[in-house]
Amino acid sequence: MLNIPVIRWGKPYESLEVDEVLHFSTGEPIAKVSQANGGIIARDMRQAKKARQILRDIPCTEIIELLKKAADLYENESLPIGDGSQSPDQFAHQQSASTGLPEHMCRQNMAKNSFVLRNMQKILDCLTRGLDLNILTRGYGIEHRGVVVSYQAQTSVLSAVLPSNSPGVHTLWLPAIPLQMGLVLKPGPQEPWTPYRMMAAFTEAGIPKEVFALYPGGPEAGAAVLAASERAMIFGGTATVEQYRGNPRVQAHGPGFAKILLADDVVDDWEKYLDLMVESITINSGRGCINCSGVWASRHTKEIARAIADKIGPIEVKPPTDPQAGLAAFTVPGMGKAVWLMIEADLKEDGVTDMTEQFGPRLVEQERCSYLRPMVVHCDSPEREIANKEYMFPFSTVVECPEDQLVAKIGPTLVCTGITNNEKLIGDLTAASHIDRLNIGPIPTSKLNWLQPHEGSIIDFLFRARAYQVTQEAQAAL
Repeated sequence: MLNIPVIRWGKPYESLEVDEVLHFSTGEPIAKVSQANGGIIARDMRQAKKARQILRDIPCTEIIELLKKAADLYENESLPIGDGSQSPDQFAHQQSASTGLPEHMCRQNMAKNSFVLRNMQKILDCLTRGLDLNILTRGYGIEHRGVVVSYQAQTSVLSAVLPSNSPGVHTLWLPAIPLQMGLVLKPGPQEPWTPYRMMAAFTEAGIPKEVFALYPGGPEAGAAVLAASERAMIFGGTATVEQYRGNPRVQAHGPGFAKILLADDVVDDWEKYLDLMVESITINSGRGCINCSGVWASRHTKEIARAIADKIGPIEVKPPTDPQAGLAAFTVPGMGKAVWLMIEADLKEDGVTDMTEQFGPRLVEQERCSYLRPMVVHCDSPEREIANKEYMFPFSTVVECPEDQLVAKIGPTLVCTGITNNEKLIGDLTAASHIDRLNIGPIPTSKLNWLQPHEGSIIDFLFRARAYQVTQEAQAAL
């Protein structure tokens, strides 16, 4: 069994308090993880400025090259973790064993993280709109238009309070190191694996270990990280997002409520888009904020819901080692049943129909965990309570709504796929401020283009653009 320490600016620290990471199904201990307390975190964060000072001595272009090496190490090599080591296969097995995610999905998330690291130059070029990264290092410089611009760093480190349920979220904090910011991470209780493996890959590739701090722990540790950070990410539910709304220091990532809209000019041919809808709902066991949680159209909605249900309703629970496993377990005791009871209550409303009922019970309870099999729920109106719900398994509503009400009724939407050639509707979707990512045409909600800005621009979050003037002589010397 692994013993995993707290990491305090690159130095391992074994605390007296430890938490056991257990196999979600067997209860077998996988690792003992030292727990950080608020006092240690507050004390360490006083040294955060050193991380940026260390990284600013390494050119951004050099760091980006080191990240390519880190990508290969992360995906393909054995790396140290705690008092042991971990091969890629062991990583996928251990991550699956503690999170309930099937092993093949863990490997897919590894590939996604590696892709981001290998393509960091292109991604940063996109996020900065082609800015010379030396300008971020210096704080000012001459843009390609010949104008002096300034971007002032708002922090020395990026902090993140991470979840246990979706290893894919780690792509959001990966750009911090090449932006010459240190990393302060509070891993999720069941998913310490990605932060520790990523740190090991970075340091093995040549990134100084002193720019990393990892603080596993309970809610106190997460609160301490947020309290001591000038810029931090947190991942959670709607309540978490609401709690930090309007707080410039915290970027809260919550449910995505991603949707597919079938406009009147294409909905009669809805069968063409059936596989796209199924993929958007089921990929990564429905755990991502970019999974589709609602299909909206003005007609054929019962037929659409029935066809999706026929595809995903029969999916059964399989062991996480099965390469065909499509469902992740709910590893927190009682959570699966609690979610099912909420859904069950909403199904009692008039105008709401469970289209997957014929394929057997949705809740599958095992000795130490539970599963929810895929669900498709038809709503005859956007006013139904369940029409805008989202859950951590393959779940989607199919909502009947007149086309002229679609944009107004769908509500906050992280990813919207609008399948239409109607220029007016395209214009309305483009102008809708409650839609974040917008796909026009038959593109799955789950298909992200990493060369496009993704959720919450990290550049705008970490840097402040400001006016900056220098003399003609100083400008000529830049």
